[in-house]
Amino acid sequence: MTTRFFSISVILAPPSGKSTVLSSANDLSWRIMTFSSRTVAERTAQGQRQSIQEDNYTAHVYNRGVIITDQEYPVRPAFSLLSKLLDDFIAKVPQSSFSDSSSISFPDINTCLQKYQDPRQADTIMRVQQELDETKIVLHKTIESVLQRGEKLDNLVDRSTALSAHSKMFYKTTKKQNNCCVIM
Repeated sequence: MTTRFFSISVILAPPSGKSTVLSSANDLSWRIMTFSSRTVAERTAQGQRQSIQEDNYTAHVYNRGVIITDQEYPVRPAFSLLSKLLDDFIAKVPQSSFSDSSSISFPDINTCLQKYQDPRQADTIMRVQQELDETKIVLHKTIESVLQRGEKLDNLVDRSTALSAHSKMFYKTTKKQNNCCVIM
């Protein structure tokens, strides 16, 4: 499977001043990922969802969280993952540690980077849709085989009717032939 989700960051971006990366995980060791994440977080208003495309990459930004993916990664799973990650971050990391200039240890961010390479893992609706599609395929195959069995049953009924008609003709023919001869 090709990597479709490259970077995830939680950023402290005060209304005035320089932003700080609180925690991040990168699949690629590019400094540009950190710079890009900080820049788009600074330029996106708190509470606003925004997706920015640059070359083959898309940065999804929400509430100071940034995910950088390729262009094929769906938008809805990216934002649901950001919401979940930010909720977990706020719940597990005390706000008093936000002021430190050093990166905050938050192992869940690395787990997210690895686990959600497949967007269906991040989005329940996509997962359910995939299961529905698979179920639909199975149902189509089942209906197809039932129809084929129905056709075979129709053929058997037709043959049975024809065999019954032939046996009646055979009976009548043998009865006529037996009537012409007298048995002594």
